[in-house]
Amino acid sequence: MATKHTDYDPIIQEIVDYVYNGQITDEGVYQRARVALLDALGCAIETLHFSSDCKDLIGPVVPGVVAPGGVRIPGTAYVVDPLKGAFDIGALIRYLDHNDAYAGAEWGHPSDNLGAILSVADWLSQQRVEGQSGPTVRTILEAQIKAYEIQGVLQQRNAFNEHGLDHVILVKVASTAVVAWLLGLPESAALAAVSHAWIDGHPLRTYRQAPNAGPRKGWAGGDACMRAVHLAFLTKRGGHLDPSNSTWNGRAAVGIPSALTAPKWGFSSVLYGGKEVTQAYPYGTRVMETVLFKVITAEGHGISAVEAAVEISAMLQVRELVAERDIRAIRIRTQKPAVTIIDKTGPLRNNADRDHSLQYMIAVTLLKGSAVETTDYLDHSPWAFDRRVEALRERMTVIEDKGFTADYYNPDIRSVANAITVELNNGEILDEVIVEFPVGHHKRQETLGRVMEKFRQNMSLMFDQAEADRIIAAADRDQMPVREFMELFVRNQ
Repeated sequence: MATKHTDYDPIIQEIVDYVYNGQITDEGVYQRARVALLDALGCAIETLHFSSDCKDLIGPVVPGVVAPGGVRIPGTAYVVDPLKGAFDIGALIRYLDHNDAYAGAEWGHPSDNLGAILSVADWLSQQRVEGQSGPTVRTILEAQIKAYEIQGVLQQRNAFNEHGLDHVILVKVASTAVVAWLLGLPESAALAAVSHAWIDGHPLRTYRQAPNAGPRKGWAGGDACMRAVHLAFLTKRGGHLDPSNSTWNGRAAVGIPSALTAPKWGFSSVLYGGKEVTQAYPYGTRVMETVLFKVITAEGHGISAVEAAVEISAMLQVRELVAERDIRAIRIRTQKPAVTIIDKTGPLRNNADRDHSLQYMIAVTLLKGSAVETTDYLDHSPWAFDRRVEALRERMTVIEDKGFTADYYNPDIRSVANAITVELNNGEILDEVIVEFPVGHHKRQETLGRVMEKFRQNMSLMFDQAEADRIIAAADRDQMPVREFMELFVRNQ
């Protein structure tokens, strides 16, 4: 039986109404989205260059399977179906933890959604009706802005991590909504698809926490993108719009109106401790305007700590002191999410473990005298098994600063602060170094310029300068078909 739109949980209705009817007219927001798009694709190229583990995951699931007119995977010659394309692009963007991030009661990475958006848009662009361009760069940007906003707004008050659930649940929800829109489904079908996204099996975040932190955290976003695309296609298949009441009759994917609020069986009762999922404020463009870019390769809650460690290293050098020899203790004040996510003692077993250790990134920075980099986390890095790193980690104490936590959650401040104090072996205590707004924060004027430098550096791993210039110019061409944009990233090898 068809269901009226108003029967759906308000959270689901608000998401779909925003995607289908929300108007985004601020060209400044679109310009920032272009930078975010390029940054994410640069991260994908960086992953291909540095991570053999992720390279093993991409391409056809069954070797040799061909998908004519399928999705092109950036930096490769692979052509795959839209589901695998969503996984591959999402995993490449996310794997090294170098893509943008957004804070709230929950922490997440809005550019994860680009795996689903780019995959479906590229496929649609190649399946176009003769004489029509299909999705354009402007289409990607609108879907991107809206997916960022849905994920970010819902992160503000909903701490899924407190219930053991991973934040990629919001990637799945946001991507399902915008993919339904890209596919041309009516609003009533999008409501059905999004309702399925909420009741879907959701991953436990144990793969981000000791003792199980591991590579899955790198491909979890891609997995969520793939599931979102699957749900949207399932909803589309076999369904039709009932003209008498404008509702969607999907024979196989009938909507679940009270997916969140159904007593005993809904999301809130089963997985969220009986709490209500809430929307912090009306959907607009705030998330794209304030998203944190990772100019320094570090988990987002630790970027300011890396900057502070660079300052302390300079202080040591002036005094002709050596970190591993002359430091007795290191005290770190940080925000509560950093304590939860990256305060990590004990053995670090792999790249995923190391890049989520506040102590590791500070120790390596102090020993190098410069910011930690992507290669410093890898298994073959000389730092990975350096005893000096372990010695410094053992001298560190991490505590929550409640003021930092309050400013972190305050939407008008949104700092990601860290403070480091070093005590020397002679008993002297160096001046504490505090960094509230790390490079990449929207309050740092140099951020967008630094992000573009990061993009060029990442692209230089596989592309020449002229190719990078053409891609940057293409991101400004709103009416360029997506198939032509994605073609610029193909490597025939």
